[in-house]
Amino acid sequence: MTHARVMTLVQWARGSDWRLALQHACPNPALVWFTRGQGLAIVEGVRRGLGVHNALVLPEGTMFSIEPGKTGFGLVCEIPRQSAVPMPDRPHLLRIRDVAGQNELTVIFEAMSREQNDARPFAEEVLDALAAQLSVWLRRALIAHPEEPRPRAAERLVRAYAALIERHLCEGLSVADHARTLGVTPTHLARTCRRLSGLSAADLLTQRSLYTARDLIETTERPMADIAASLGFGSAAYFSRFLLHHTGHTPSQLRSAARARLRTKPAL
Repeated sequence: MTHARVMTLVQWARGSDWRLALQHACPNPALVWFTRGQGLAIVEGVRRGLGVHNALVLPEGTMFSIEPGKTGFGLVCEIPRQSAVPMPDRPHLLRIRDVAGQNELTVIFEAMSREQNDARPFAEEVLDALAAQLSVWLRRALIAHPEEPRPRAAERLVRAYAALIERHLCEGLSVADHARTLGVTPTHLARTCRRLSGLSAADLLTQRSLYTARDLIETTERPMADIAASLGFGSAAYFSRFLLHHTGHTPSQLRSAARARLRTKPAL
């Protein structure tokens, strides 16, 4: 990815609900503009409600999941991490109440979508310019909206845990390992995660591993044993049981199903 791009949440998830619902991380900075319905987001282990005209800022490497709800709709602008366009280095959820601010952001998204769809000369230059305009809109919005209160100890703990999961994803560490690093008991960590996210500490860790496992299975040709080892699983057999328990399918079945979907996907 070399230029900013705009897509719907469904397109961002590539048509697979699990790509939004499971804990994962942005490969690039992203701004989610939620424009219809009611949904939920869990960002750095903290649950937040999503409503109309909410802007969710997700820096590169932020662990999160989104449940748009049955009628939820949103647009996503993803900006290359190597871009010179400045983006915040921590997540934000902005509830944009002024109509002018709502219209400004909507116009930027619509202009980016037109450039992508029309494929006119110099479209990439226009997309870069519009990404810079979006950055300005965002920085102005952050100034206009007061900073959130300083996170309490519980929220700081859960955010630190989410960061540890992301940092050590491929090392096969347990909840107890992370709790030890954080200086708390596994029970306290589990209880705090459940209170702030609705998920236990084990759920957050499992979802994050499951997402990467499914992504590697469905988008690469790497051997299953290689994927298992790269995620810290002790054996390919344990990896297969893990996938079967959480998805109802073996790794080979997931890969075969993904290939079948690609073969039947209509040409754009």
